[in-house]
Amino acid sequence: MTGERIGLLFPGQGSQAVGMGRDLAERFPEARAVFQEADDALGFALTRVMWEGPDEELTLTRHTQPALLTHSAAVWAVLRAQGVEAVCAAGHSLGEFSAYHAAGSLSFADAVRAVRRRGELMFEAGQTRPGTMAAVLGLDDEIVEGVCHEASSDGSVVVAANFNAPGQVVVSGDVAAVERVSPMLVAAGAKKVAALNVSGAFHSPLMAPAEAGLTEQLEAAEFGAPAFPVASNVDATPVTDPVEARALLVRQLTSSVRWTQCVRAMLGLGVTQFLEVGTGKVLTGMLKRIDPAASGRGTALGTAEQIEAYLGTRAEA
Repeated sequence: MTGERIGLLFPGQGSQAVGMGRDLAERFPEARAVFQEADDALGFALTRVMWEGPDEELTLTRHTQPALLTHSAAVWAVLRAQGVEAVCAAGHSLGEFSAYHAAGSLSFADAVRAVRRRGELMFEAGQTRPGTMAAVLGLDDEIVEGVCHEASSDGSVVVAANFNAPGQVVVSGDVAAVERVSPMLVAAGAKKVAALNVSGAFHSPLMAPAEAGLTEQLEAAEFGAPAFPVASNVDATPVTDPVEARALLVRQLTSSVRWTQCVRAMLGLGVTQFLEVGTGKVLTGMLKRIDPAASGRGTALGTAEQIEAYLGTRAEA
């Protein structure tokens, strides 16, 4: 694999599953150390929630976010120990914290405490001003944005929150506005509009109350310059400055996740192979929709079997 340029993709909320990472702890000492550090840093057995559930407990935002980051960090610890190096990274929503940890900006303890606090703050914002989200399939980004603008009225707002891939957008906002915009999107040509089971209107103005608390949490953490660029969810720019990174992680709470642009920015940096580091394969699946030429260049690495297969392929190259 001489000349290989690896870009790391880190999953976000929705990829979690009971049992996540347990096989890594059993197989790799590097992963086992990460899981132990998570429990120590948070002061409770996050690993019990991850490995035993129940699902209702794992899907609580305050547990989901640190669980996903911990799984990603465990996978990356194994890959790094085997000499895997990256040229850039991006993470979907909370996955951006995983990306900065992988790039050496945040220690694992600081990162897992930050996303735990982020989950609490986002949940509290959702309780203060209830909101929801819906997935929209089959419409251009600009049309979704226009319909959302038209549907935002009477003191309620809905915005395009996640640009996941061409024809795949998530909208977010006040319950009334999301309910109002759904039939409007269908009328505009959407193939499907599906409500999502979430505890708040993530990546919308409704998350503004969470900004002060996350700013405080990140200012208390040591945040260094990343060893490689991290494509920002907010504007897809490759970030290398720690001050800018901190500010963008806070802005991300109320800004759209421009995932399509993030992946294209990584391709612009010369990435020849994408590794999805952590739970599931959602981001790998999006690659072919974002760039058909990149569809065969993504590898999901979340289980011990997947990691061993990948490392075996590297050894043979």
